[in-house]
Amino acid sequence: MRRLRSRHLLPLLTEHHLNKKDLIAPIFVDQTISVPRPIETMPGQQRYPVSAIGEVATRLYRKGIRALILFGVPAEKDPEASGAFDHDGVIQQAVRAVKLAVPAMVVCTDVCACEYTSNGVCGISGQNRCGEEDLLNDPSLALMADIAVSHAEAGADIVAPSCMLDGMVITIRHALDQAGYQDVLIFSYSTKFASALYGPFRDAADSGCSCGDRTSYQINPANGREGYMESRLDAEEGADLLMVKPAGMYLDVLAAITDFGLPVGAYQVSGEYAMIMAAAENGWIDKKAVALESLIAIKRAGADLIITYFAEDAAGWLDEDCE
Repeated sequence: MRRLRSRHLLPLLTEHHLNKKDLIAPIFVDQTISVPRPIETMPGQQRYPVSAIGEVATRLYRKGIRALILFGVPAEKDPEASGAFDHDGVIQQAVRAVKLAVPAMVVCTDVCACEYTSNGVCGISGQNRCGEEDLLNDPSLALMADIAVSHAEAGADIVAPSCMLDGMVITIRHALDQAGYQDVLIFSYSTKFASALYGPFRDAADSGCSCGDRTSYQINPANGREGYMESRLDAEEGADLLMVKPAGMYLDVLAAITDFGLPVGAYQVSGEYAMIMAAAENGWIDKKAVALESLIAIKRAGADLIITYFAEDAAGWLDEDCE
């Protein structure tokens, strides 16, 4: 086998290749700031004001990134998450700004309510059958439909429901179709685990949950078959793209879900990014080498698209490797 590993042959025999067009850049848009603000728990990442989003999108596009996903931090929150579907909400403004600056950029929006509810729950909350405060499924479906339609009206190419509600894909599909947005895609967070790796994101998006946790609707990390079933159900409901989140610790599930034949994305989440960055800043690992290795592993497992906070850096590294 070592004959196959001669250094001059390695480029010819590499089985999987990472391309800049595989990468989706997550961007945080903050309605409460006027200048970019660093995210302490995610070194190198920032919250941006709406006024800067066009410039950010232009910079990414020039570096070869062809898609981004937007997350909003609103100025106000309430129990009904009304800011999430406001015509002039933070994401709606950001979508219009990106499309004005870079019409060819593919704009994906996160469809959830955790950033907009006053308690951080991912939708409408109330008492469950055990008398506990929890996410209510069916009332939240109507909310997600309203959010998705408002994003499509603003110009989003893809809406990405991340709340893990039963029936969220078919509900959003019907709402989009009825509103005349038949061509807007649904990129479902179809297999989203109740991971401990989301902490830095919740700091960045100000989306921490003040009542309980999200284990009643996100998947138990121990349950691979359940994760597979969730994506199968979303595929049957009409999802255009499926997603596994987090990525690196769930490559087995990611590989299994490619069986459905739909395009599959993987989200390399904030904790995965933060661990690599922290180790690199301490001099324990080579940031570029480890980040690229992590991304090619996700690609090897079957991901067609990778949402990663390394997107902009990786685009530069890939250019360097081509020189």
